[in-house]
Amino acid sequence: MKTPRDVLEFVNKENIRVIDLRFMDFPGLWQHFSVPAHEIDEDAFEEGLGFDGSSIRGWQAINESDMLVKPVAETAFVDPFFAEKTLVMICNICDPITGEEYTRDPRNIARKAEAFVQGSGIADTAFFGPEAEFFIFDDIRFDQNVQSGYYFIDSVEGRWNTGRQEDPNLGYKPRYKEGYFPVPPTDSMQDIRTEMMLTMEDLGIDIECQHHEVASGGQAEIDMRFAPLVEMSDKMLKYKYVIKNVAKKHGKTVTFMPKPLWNDNGTGMHVHLSLWRDGENLFAGDGYAGMSEQAMYAIGGVLKHAPALLAFTNPTTNSYKRLVPGFEAPVNLAYSSRNRSAAVRIPMYSNSPKAKRFEFRCPDPSCNPYLAFSAMLMAAADGIVNKIDPGEALDKDIYDLPPEEMAKVDKTPESLHAALMALKADHEFLLKGDVFTQDVIDTWIEYKMENEVQALALRPHPWEFALYYDI
Repeated sequence: MKTPRDVLEFVNKENIRVIDLRFMDFPGLWQHFSVPAHEIDEDAFEEGLGFDGSSIRGWQAINESDMLVKPVAETAFVDPFFAEKTLVMICNICDPITGEEYTRDPRNIARKAEAFVQGSGIADTAFFGPEAEFFIFDDIRFDQNVQSGYYFIDSVEGRWNTGRQEDPNLGYKPRYKEGYFPVPPTDSMQDIRTEMMLTMEDLGIDIECQHHEVASGGQAEIDMRFAPLVEMSDKMLKYKYVIKNVAKKHGKTVTFMPKPLWNDNGTGMHVHLSLWRDGENLFAGDGYAGMSEQAMYAIGGVLKHAPALLAFTNPTTNSYKRLVPGFEAPVNLAYSSRNRSAAVRIPMYSNSPKAKRFEFRCPDPSCNPYLAFSAMLMAAADGIVNKIDPGEALDKDIYDLPPEEMAKVDKTPESLHAALMALKADHEFLLKGDVFTQDVIDTWIEYKMENEVQALALRPHPWEFALYYDI
């Protein structure tokens, strides 16, 4: 379905009675409301439908709350989970008075990022390929109040359950850091991941593979084939939606939190990026690891702006519990063709020019993909325009480096607060082409500081009792 007319013909042909309209809030959760199919005609695609923007996190004030959603015909798909056959469309957000695209709409920012790179002549297509990981748990309980704070996680695969009475306990539970990738019965999630994979394929999302990941407790990964920025961001929302709902169907729960389990591997989302023009990969060349000069400048831009980028690509306080040494986390702001502790890696699986790309390994799937991918693209574009040299590759074993050499390697921020302060100091590259507005930057920092950084800082942590109760 490419046009509004295609959508309406499909609705009539398939006797669809419900249409679900979806959009992304500012922090990164998919939102929706449904209307009877007869409420959508061709005019609705141009004129939009109204809703209350003041109730959406990070958006309008109560005195300017009216907003419009405008369905995007080419995003239409039939929801695989609702009882009533329902057609879903992703929407753009507009101001009802001026008709202008809303500057805080994440999808609008992503569209502007694509347009900026095309308009500047840097490239006509930016391909993104995220590798999102997640945990499939059997039970999660959490609360924080005046006199208590706790969380309890459980998984039939959790190594911590080897001694639990399970009538019977069969003992096949992946060891910590050894979940990559044993066959069943140790891997008990194959059928669920396959259902997730095939459901996504039915929705038009090309999948490359699915597998168990390193951690105990049901860690998994399903990889999508690369796609242009906005298209991939749309697919990322469908990806999360399918995975969570297939898990729920099986009585399980999925989380994309970066670090739900202490002392085991966290959940990342390595993102592959390449720039193309006229069907040619601009990153293929005869330089380091078969990369072009333009590719190296793009890497230079990402590394230079990485501390600020992480405010969008790693946007939770929990993100920085993953970005620590010892758990395969990319904490070193350097690039390499084989060192996985480097923030940027150049995959060497293929020497084909079409396969040349770099992989930014810092991001995690708690991010808003529209904002994270857009920020990455703007950093890469800044590197190309200003010919930012990424320096020497970090191909040595990072753990064998002497302290004086290790001290020269910059590190990722140690907290969300530090990343937000880096963004506050370094965001001019994001404002080019009016892609990110100053209002978006200021609102993001303010929202994250007030609702996450400061909120967490105010609450006692369970481990503080272990450290300090008997003082």
